[in-house]
Amino acid sequence: MGLLNSFSNWRAERYEKHRSSMEALGKCPDCKGRGFVPALTAYTMPIDCPGCNGSGLYSDWSAE
Repeated sequence: MGLLNSFSNWRAERYEKHRSSMEALGKCPDCKGRGFVPALTAYTMPIDCPGCNGSGLYSDWSAE
């Protein structure tokens, strides 16, 4: 269980670091400020980011 807890803590700290750096830049942490989520395959179109509704702004992401 110690290994699982260590991994979980590392992942949570990593996400928090990413979120805070995106907040400082004013960008959505889910799409990194692009406003869309990349396509999964070459045959599909990218979709608007569900976190920021396609704006790419941190303020829209945090208003969820």
